[in-house]
Amino acid sequence: MSLEGKKVVILAEDLYDVLELWVPYYRMLEEGAEVIKVGSGSASVYNSKHGYQVEVDTQASKVSPDEIDGIIVPGGFGPDRLRRYPAVLDLVKAVFDQGKLVAAICHGGWVLVSAGVLKGRKATCVAAIKDDVSNAGANYIDEPVVVDGNLVTSRSPVDLPVWLPAIISVLEKQ
Repeated sequence: MSLEGKKVVILAEDLYDVLELWVPYYRMLEEGAEVIKVGSGSASVYNSKHGYQVEVDTQASKVSPDEIDGIIVPGGFGPDRLRRYPAVLDLVKAVFDQGKLVAAICHGGWVLVSAGVLKGRKATCVAAIKDDVSNAGANYIDEPVVVDGNLVTSRSPVDLPVWLPAIISVLEKQ
């Protein structure tokens, strides 16, 4: 239970990837973290790409970056919706600027692009958005997980076994 006392936000929006939301959610709980499911504010329940629902605890506009230790951005096509909400982007940017964990997998990199946190940083993502990540100023690296300080990125669900330990390691050091 290495994350006792830590509060971690996991973002949700329609068309999220089931594995990229629920596996980190339960893994953080296993380590003793409090995990807060946070939506864009457009609904209280969101559907995955396959119709699985997640009921969020709150919306991004109601979360204080000072009260959390990190944010996890799952992939799927939910990030394309999340990035349309200023409250989501402001929260991600504030957490990042405070040096706290910001983790994204797959298409989650879209949120990082729109939040403006990638310039000069090393990152990875699903190949489909690598041009977006590079154009946002990141040094794209095609690896299963890339850790650059408080930024932890990964490519796809097959990388969960290396992404999650990297997230835990960063949170433990905070």
